[in-house]
Amino acid sequence: MLGWLRHHKGVVPYLFLLPGGLWLIVFFVLPLLTTASVALQEGSLASGYRLTFNFGIFPEAIGRWDTQLLRSLQYGLIVTVLAMLIGYPMAYTIAFRGGRYKNILLLLVILPFFTSFIIRTISWKFILADQGFILGTLKEIGILDQGFRLLATPIAVISGITYNFLPFVVLPLYVALERIDPRLIEAATDLYASRFQAFLRVTLPLSISGVFAASLLSFIPAVGDYLNAELLGSRNETMIGNVIQRLFLVNRDYPEAAALSLILMAGILVSIFFYSRLLRGQELTI
Repeated sequence: MLGWLRHHKGVVPYLFLLPGGLWLIVFFVLPLLTTASVALQEGSLASGYRLTFNFGIFPEAIGRWDTQLLRSLQYGLIVTVLAMLIGYPMAYTIAFRGGRYKNILLLLVILPFFTSFIIRTISWKFILADQGFILGTLKEIGILDQGFRLLATPIAVISGITYNFLPFVVLPLYVALERIDPRLIEAATDLYASRFQAFLRVTLPLSISGVFAASLLSFIPAVGDYLNAELLGSRNETMIGNVIQRLFLVNRDYPEAAALSLILMAGILVSIFFYSRLLRGQELTI
């Protein structure tokens, strides 16, 4: 075996890819093909399903749930922008101003991961409660009206999603910023660039890879999230993840649920494609 490998050294890198490739085939490609097969079937749970290549299910599902699809994309975009606005200064501070406290600050960033996702979301339900310690206190001192509320509103859902996925934004941004040589920024300031100009012309372009990774890690799970809308929102804040969950587990309408899953995946892929083209252009022109 070793002798064969010595004579076929070009095969060695592909052998290292083999375990990961098999994992993707078993746990991604096969489930994806199964989902596509289910989406193209017709029938019911009682009579059984049969593959009829019913491609009409896709426009029907879009027409029926277009509001939830658009809302999910909208919430995902808002969450991504908010997480970037909050996470970039955090990552920048840790990378360039953290000093010997970098490890402690990074630990504080990932500390929420030590708690269950569900528990963190339920905690937001108590924080945003109408008579909770925040709104209740503000109402008692007269700053807010007694009828003011945050739960069951888009603000609550977006806030919960942003909080839950913020670490996914901070960490890749920190990695990208940590690689930047501070002497490059000092050289820009020596050439009479202001701090803001140095940031736009040096720091931001060099951290574009982190911005792209952070955006994907927040946008993709945010669009497909259903737990925050379920616990913090109402029927008016229902996202496409809630629809898919109910179609699968409550209505048992497997073809439509599978079709919506594929539509959501296709929408995300198209969004990522145009976003990557936009960022690539920004990287070249800055």
